[in-house]
Amino acid sequence: MIDLGLSKLAIIGVVALIVIGPEKLPKVARMAGTLYGRAQRYLHDVKSEVSREIQLDELRNLQKEVADSAAEFQSDVEHHFSSARQEVESAWQGDIQPTPPASTFSATVEDVERKARDFRRKKLVRSSAVPAWYKHRHGGKTRVLSGAARVRKFRPGVKSSNSSFF
Repeated sequence: MIDLGLSKLAIIGVVALIVIGPEKLPKVARMAGTLYGRAQRYLHDVKSEVSREIQLDELRNLQKEVADSAAEFQSDVEHHFSSARQEVESAWQGDIQPTPPASTFSATVEDVERKARDFRRKKLVRSSAVPAWYKHRHGGKTRVLSGAARVRKFRPGVKSSNSSFF
């Protein structure tokens, strides 16, 4: 880029004053400023048009990828649907014996409840802000108590779960 300092601009102004003359200099300076502004606007328009074209090309590529993935998904769904339909039709006609679906869910309700309870307990311990080694060193809580357990622990007058209230 051209490095124009104050002294160089002053020299250019003096030369323009001598060559063009004092009557025409304001007109020429106004015209030069107008041309310079037009050139800047034109360059800005070209840059914005190029960036718009790049974004449009990226959107076209993205649209093509989405359309391809949607077509692939549709073909997969149609394939699975047609195979399931053929299996149902053949079972309806009595050609083959229907096979029960492979059951991967063999857990009982108690197992699920136990796993959920353990998960919640571990999550509460894991999300603690104080590290476990610090708790062990300073005697802090290392186990999480539920709200009901805390109430039972700190209820005055109740020593065990077998005692009655009356």
